[in-house]
Amino acid sequence: MTITDIRPFLAVGVSLLAAFLIMFSGKKPNVREFWSVAAAFIKAGLIFSMVPAVLAGNVYEYTLFQVTDTLGFTLRTDAAGMVFACVSSFLYIPVSFYAIGYMRGHHEKEQTGFYAAFAVCLSAAIGIALSANLLTFFIFYELLTIATWPLVFHERNEEARFSGRKYLIYTLVSGQLMLAGIVAVYVMAGTLEFQAGGFLTIDMAPKWVLQMLFFLMVLGGAVKAGVMPLHGWLPSAMVAPTPVSALLHAVAVVKAGAFCVLRLIGFVFGPQLLSQIGAATVLAWFAAFTIIASSLIAMKQDNLKRRLAFSTVGQLSYVVLGAALLAPLSILGAYYHIVAHALMKITLFMCAAAIIVTAHKDNISDMHGIGRKMPITMACFTIASLGIAGMPFIIGFISKWNLALGALQVSQPFYIAILICSALLSLSYLMPVAYLAFFKPNTKGEFQTYGEANKFMLIPICVTAALSVILGIMPNFGPHLYDLASMAAQSITQGWIGGGW
Repeated sequence: MTITDIRPFLAVGVSLLAAFLIMFSGKKPNVREFWSVAAAFIKAGLIFSMVPAVLAGNVYEYTLFQVTDTLGFTLRTDAAGMVFACVSSFLYIPVSFYAIGYMRGHHEKEQTGFYAAFAVCLSAAIGIALSANLLTFFIFYELLTIATWPLVFHERNEEARFSGRKYLIYTLVSGQLMLAGIVAVYVMAGTLEFQAGGFLTIDMAPKWVLQMLFFLMVLGGAVKAGVMPLHGWLPSAMVAPTPVSALLHAVAVVKAGAFCVLRLIGFVFGPQLLSQIGAATVLAWFAAFTIIASSLIAMKQDNLKRRLAFSTVGQLSYVVLGAALLAPLSILGAYYHIVAHALMKITLFMCAAAIIVTAHKDNISDMHGIGRKMPITMACFTIASLGIAGMPFIIGFISKWNLALGALQVSQPFYIAILICSALLSLSYLMPVAYLAFFKPNTKGEFQTYGEANKFMLIPICVTAALSVILGIMPNFGPHLYDLASMAAQSITQGWIGGGW
């Protein structure tokens, strides 16, 4: 049942309003930060208040205005969108507190602009999650691009300017190609409304046209998701403050790219059409290559944030791979990996920032013995690292197990081998950080004056690390995100018969 309700737009609008209030409160830091935290709690409350009805099979929908007789600026709370919306809105809360600790502790400049742009990014992320059609989706998708640029450019130095330009070139160019595809879809199908299982069919255009259209549109998602060779902007963006890195990797930007791929595959082209034209197979190859290549590159990075950035490049391709396999369980795994990766990677980046602010260290080779001075931080880092590798009882295992089962459903054991290799590589580039921190003595005495990070930073780290374990044991803890992911996968794959389409 469809329920007309304005709450989806209120969830988007609350942090837009907060952005304006933050700008007018620049001379009052406590007030400015209050608006950021208040918006985070209200946004999450609005999103989570809609979960019970969505789990019961209902959707909330609201059209703000009509663009044409058949196309409106509409938001809708289907199960697929609610997975992303729940993750983004919840993580906005710990990141808001964490950002206060980081920005104050690091004595960052331009804090008012930072908090305002951060709030706009979260509005865009929720808009992307809840968009009911491709036009609404594209508007919020580009808003996210524009709102993120000041955050990448935050340091205002030459490196930040270069990284900001690089980010805009990658994302805006791919966005315009995506727009061209959206126009072609509208001309071809006469609609842009998302439909579970897709609304394009094989008889709408020649096979080569449909293939070209798919790659044209998926390019917009692949760039933000960091699929190789379109990933170049992501490591460069690590010049931004670490809360921005957490936003990029866990809450909004790269998640929006992965979610874009899921939307296009599940709700525009559909698994059946993609199986007929063979386009998804090519995307799966790119994803598999990205998973392995990015892990090998990550092993060579001494800068912790860059190592985590290349880890994200590989881990987000798990989502792309799961979607491209076109199997019910792989799509379930892809949606749940959005949740898993968000919790684990935000924990890792917050740990990295805690080290930067507290010990003033960026490079792994300088972190010998730091675990003895920051044991809680490094314990949380270790938990998240094991989760990234897919260890049981941590949330990453749940999503990767379903991805492997999905590969079996389509008789593709090659991709299971890719998952196993990736797990071993993840251990190879993340666990040495924990080993150096806890078991390598610090002979320079550099950490003698440091302890744990301040509570604004430490408590959010502990919360996300704990949730990574809790959801690894009870995947439906809280808002039943595993059930939402399952509902999304089932709605997309209703035509699945036996081993295929």
